[in-house]
Amino acid sequence: MNYNFDEIIDRKNTNSLKYDFIKERGMPEGILPLWVADIDFKIPPDAMFEILERTNHGIFGYSDPKEDYFQAVQNWFFNGFGYNSNPEWIVITPGVIFAISMAIKAYTKKGDFILIQKPVYYPFEQIININERRCVSSDLIIINNKYHINFDDFEKKISEYKVKAFILCSPHNPVGRVWTKYELIKVGEICLKHNCIVISDEIHCDIVYAGNQHHMFPTVHTNFAMNTVVCTAPSKTFSLAGIQHSNTFIANPELRDAFKKEIAKSGYCHSNIMGLIACKAVYSFGFEWVQQLKQYLIKNILFLKEFLSKRLPEIKMIDPESMYLVWLDFRALNLSQEKLDDLITKCALVWLSSGTIFGSQGQGYMRINIGCPKKVLEEALLRIENAVCQLR
Repeated sequence: MNYNFDEIIDRKNTNSLKYDFIKERGMPEGILPLWVADIDFKIPPDAMFEILERTNHGIFGYSDPKEDYFQAVQNWFFNGFGYNSNPEWIVITPGVIFAISMAIKAYTKKGDFILIQKPVYYPFEQIININERRCVSSDLIIINNKYHINFDDFEKKISEYKVKAFILCSPHNPVGRVWTKYELIKVGEICLKHNCIVISDEIHCDIVYAGNQHHMFPTVHTNFAMNTVVCTAPSKTFSLAGIQHSNTFIANPELRDAFKKEIAKSGYCHSNIMGLIACKAVYSFGFEWVQQLKQYLIKNILFLKEFLSKRLPEIKMIDPESMYLVWLDFRALNLSQEKLDDLITKCALVWLSSGTIFGSQGQGYMRINIGCPKKVLEEALLRIENAVCQLR
């Protein structure tokens, strides 16, 4: 069937973080929210039917997954990425950040260094710090409007700081890179050499555009599987974040046991029944929906690029290889981050993610979510255009 991604759905009064907490987040009334990684499209109807059928049963007691659940998850990642896994590798967690936090506790001790690559998804540094570990960054470098890994700096930081774990963001949020097999092998070999565990956040892996290929980290080299924790979830692809459900793949039994022990310490022991149903449903019925979603997002990206080129040439777009989150370069406006934030939120009345929340390396940048109907994106761009015109 053909899915209608142009439908504008009123999400207000649904406890939506994106739409219902504008005042609580200190934003002005009437602002258009395109910040958080939360798309404005309904999940596939067949998947919705499975959720509604379970809801109609009316009893939601203690629940755990059966064989059909694991089969659906395994099939999704095998068919999409050639990842051949076993059911016992899959550990269910209530979110990827929760899983990363458990991995940090399981594989490092207080005071240990953990490496990230800024600009990067800001909760990484937050959970490193709150768990009393220390954060070190091997910053990405931008060459010809594309971000790259500085491999010399990467290895130097791991060696110098005796880094115990590296949080890989693949695809990379916010810069939109899909790492090549060569790049992943290079960082994997460095991590093996220095006994550094790789915690690979692959939550955005389903949304990758033509000309790029996502490689699940354990698949790029036979030696990497035993040194890797792979964090996945259907939440970003299908906008299921509110269901709080994720799947963590850990092939190494020692790493898996240590991970499970930390989960047990947290008091989490049974799965969310709606998470189980929703995850199995979208992985069983969502393939064609995702293909059509990607085509729609590509059209939004092309529209965004053309709009900026013709009407807002001061703003440059980092061409995304993945995700519905686009990294925009506002540096030509010569504004401080504070003034840039005020221009967009108070003058344009558009809510984007400020670049510096991803690290100081994001100075002058902002992240926009184009996972919305085109009319919504167009309205946001017109508002930004009117605000920028006041500076000219």
